[in-house]
Amino acid sequence: MLSDIKRKSLPEIAKAVGLHDAQPLQNFLTNSPWSVVALRERRLELTLLMLEGRSFKLVIDETGDKKKGKHTDYVARQYIGNLGKVDNGIVSVNAYGVLGDLTFPLIFLIYKPRKRLEVGGVYKTKPQLAVEIIEALLKIGFNFDLVLADSLYGESPTFIAVLSKYEKHYLLAIRSNHREFSLPDQEAKYGVWQEFERKFSDGKSEKRYIQQINESESRLMSKYRAYLINSCSKAFGIRIVLVCL
Repeated sequence: MLSDIKRKSLPEIAKAVGLHDAQPLQNFLTNSPWSVVALRERRLELTLLMLEGRSFKLVIDETGDKKKGKHTDYVARQYIGNLGKVDNGIVSVNAYGVLGDLTFPLIFLIYKPRKRLEVGGVYKTKPQLAVEIIEALLKIGFNFDLVLADSLYGESPTFIAVLSKYEKHYLLAIRSNHREFSLPDQEAKYGVWQEFERKFSDGKSEKRYIQQINESESRLMSKYRAYLINSCSKAFGIRIVLVCL
């Protein structure tokens, strides 16, 4: 599943690991008495041991995958981030840990659209699922010192409330037209725009600008306004980051 093969079908996976027949893998997935829950719990236990009490950065984000048909549970027409558009697919809310140069998976929960809920099912928003993930990680004993997420979570009072409840620092995006960013000039001090270079894992880089905005001393919070420049040197967009440290 972690290989670079494009198709993650059983026959292709079998070839990648040197098997001449995919039937053993099929039997393992369908007939073997292993427990998905037990396997996940064991994986998290080993991850916790590997960390040896060290704190890490927690990243919350959703991932979508295109999926044809309607037979798979919770597949629906919805926004698929990997595609950048609405399409038929399945979406999950994911938690990743970042420690130095190491990124490791933690917990994911499937997002269940209202129209695909089973009888008696309870609808939960993506921020609500993220709250469940954070509380589950804390219950297990994981120690994260900073939470990062995009504007879907940065604009969620439910999500921010649970971070405040557990006294977690966070770095969250909010849209530039969001009411949280609408501050009278006399209540905020705007810093000077600073240029920096954003480097990506593929070796490419992008020039960006960032500006710190400090609110009144009564609120222990700062905001940073990031300005992106595309390859044509035209304004590409503005993103606001809500910071609580």
